Amino acid sequence: MRLLLICLAGAGGTGARYLIGVAAARWLGPEFPYGTLVVNVLGSFAIGLVQQSVTPEGLRLILTVGLLGGFTTYSAFSYETLKLMESGVWLVAALNVVATTALCLVGCGVGLELGRALLVGRAGG
Repeated sequence: MRLLLICLAGAGGTGARYLIGVAAARWLGPEFPYGTLVVNVLGSFAIGLVQQSVTPEGLRLILTVGLLGGFTTYSAFSYETLKLMESGVWLVAALNVVATTALCLVGCGVGLELGRALLVGRAGG
């Protein structure tokens, strides 16, 4: 049953990733992989939050392995960065690497802190 729930959550994460990618390209343009950047930052935030604040192990697995595993896109990030490099836009490729790395670390850190605050609130209330 756990495997089925993880797989279903993964499908939801994949669908969300697709919709965010389409929306980002429509709103911000296709010149930069904004959708992948947004998904990776949101996914990094969410994994920090879930790992810190969700206590039932089964639910944590469904959310991290399933939902967020289907949602985050480091394989797409790698491919898009290499394609930018192959196209000769080295500065844009470097910006993608720096922005993704920095913002995902910040997102995960903020998620961890929010998760800690939620646990403190839960213990105090």
